[in-house]
Amino acid sequence: MKPLLMVIDDNVDLLWNIKLMLENNNYRVIDAKNGKDALNKLKNLDSPPDLFICDIMMPEMDGYEFFELVLNNDKWSNIPFIFLTAKTSPEDIRFGKVLGVDDYITKPFNEKDLLAIISGKLLRKKMNISINKKINKLFYNSDDLTEKITSNQGQDDVVFLFVIWDDTIGPKLAFYYPENIEFSYSIEEIGTQLFHSISSIYGEKNINKAQGFLLTIENINKQGYIYFDSYYDKDARGGERRYMLALIDSKIKIISTFKIKECFNEISTLIKNDNAWKIEDYWEKLIGSL
Repeated sequence: MKPLLMVIDDNVDLLWNIKLMLENNNYRVIDAKNGKDALNKLKNLDSPPDLFICDIMMPEMDGYEFFELVLNNDKWSNIPFIFLTAKTSPEDIRFGKVLGVDDYITKPFNEKDLLAIISGKLLRKKMNISINKKINKLFYNSDDLTEKITSNQGQDDVVFLFVIWDDTIGPKLAFYYPENIEFSYSIEEIGTQLFHSISSIYGEKNINKAQGFLLTIENINKQGYIYFDSYYDKDARGGERRYMLALIDSKIKIISTFKIKECFNEISTLIKNDNAWKIEDYWEKLIGSL
């Protein structure tokens, strides 16, 4: 089935032109004249759209307010969101990025650029869905892990994992934080399984640049933001040492992943430059992002 896009703009002529362009490029389109109109139409859909394209300055409910409502709804919060707007000041763009918008496209826009961004966002969404399915399938095939989890269900706190690839034994849990609390599942098993799962899906050689994923780990009823990168190490196979940073909690909203990624980018830079770092220095910011 063709992807379903929702386009929100109070400019009737522009809305019609965008809808026509998208339909001519094999997309289904629902249009709305403002955020309030979009919410009413969303409630009547059997399934949510695959992507939002939204103007900012609109009557009754502007793009920012609509975006915040989308983020706070579990059915819509993981849908890619693109702002299409005439607001071009650096402050406006920074605000959109802080909110967690996938892209911020200014009017007038190039048709090919918009189509390329839409295609890229939909492809990434499809990949994330595929990764989630494959990872949970691999987890379910781990009988030892399933037994450990189902035998001791409970409410656990947020946990950070740092896993490094060892050429002899494979993924190795370097440490986790906090260390002074007990979990109803094996932290080491979760860390190594996540690393193995991503490696099997992407291929070990392809984990050589920063990339992050929001995953649902059904076995333990948790979500995790998983961040992979690598650094030069002459003693490692191929000269690259791969590693994984992960934050696991009962619920991680999509907007939280942007702030988590900022922290992980900073930590990753320190790791690559062989500088000392402590997760305690980032813990308050990480917890505050959830």
